[in-house]
Amino acid sequence: MNTSSPRAAARDFDEAQFRQALSQFATGVTVITTRLADGSFRGLTASSFNSVSLDPPLVLWSLGNVANSLPVFSGNSHYVINVLGAEQAELAKRFSRRGEKPFEGVDYELSRTGQPILKGVSAWFECHNRSRYPEGDHVIFVGEVEDCAVHPQASLIFHSGQFGSTQTR
Repeated sequence: MNTSSPRAAARDFDEAQFRQALSQFATGVTVITTRLADGSFRGLTASSFNSVSLDPPLVLWSLGNVANSLPVFSGNSHYVINVLGAEQAELAKRFSRRGEKPFEGVDYELSRTGQPILKGVSAWFECHNRSRYPEGDHVIFVGEVEDCAVHPQASLIFHSGQFGSTQTR
């Protein structure tokens, strides 16, 4: 029995149209952080975050195959997903750039496993790096949440190439 579903012979859109269509979906903004073997920290901005399961508590995020931090996050046992608050757009920009020292001057505390938790975030999830799935030009990371906290506030969102907020006026 053939269980594969039929695929379209050709796509009626190009990459630019696909990206524009995706930009119409507002996403939350996170900074994923981890500790390296030498004790230094690595962090990156990601909007590809989603819940997977309540029991066990699982979340997912994805990282591009060409990201220089892919080996770090693939090899580390733990990381923290920091959900940014509405006033933290500068943090999102800081952690999206290469070559900077993003933790310099940033307030954080350490989780029970020594991972950096950014101060002022609306929520954070400390995850065991449970599994990884290569798909297309990204790797999907599934994390099992071992600890989390929430600090209710308006959240930072990304929509149509711009940062915004869930805050109503």
